[in-house]
Amino acid sequence: MIRKASCHCGAVKFEAKLPEDLSGSRCNCSICAMKGAVMVYIPLDALTVTAGEDMLSCYSFNTHAAKHYFCSKCGIHCFHQPRSDPDMYAINAATLEGMRPYEDFPSIPVNDGQHHQMDHDGERRLSGTLTFTPSPDGKWHKDGW
Repeated sequence: MIRKASCHCGAVKFEAKLPEDLSGSRCNCSICAMKGAVMVYIPLDALTVTAGEDMLSCYSFNTHAAKHYFCSKCGIHCFHQPRSDPDMYAINAATLEGMRPYEDFPSIPVNDGQHHQMDHDGERRLSGTLTFTPSPDGKWHKDGW
């Protein structure tokens, strides 16, 4: 299934060839914890930038193996090549047309990027699971839900 995607302002547009059974994950490494996005993974050749490639900026840090692409106008993280698998793109699920990250991924694994597998003999570890529970009445209550 090919799904259209874009950043918040629409300057960057791309298409992603996604599997039918879409699964997502999050990560607790320094950049992923700050961006807080649900990521879905696809092979590099399954993503095509259709507009605004010149608006994409790339951020890389530490080992410079991962390449994080974001819109230079609105700042939204669109996708990145992860250090753990540079032959893949991890796409910010919120950029995908029709995707609702909270509802579509109510319970999501969180990878332990603070103890990156490339630094620990290839061992991929799970930090935990993040769960979204909708408000029963959609209202904020002073003492919680």
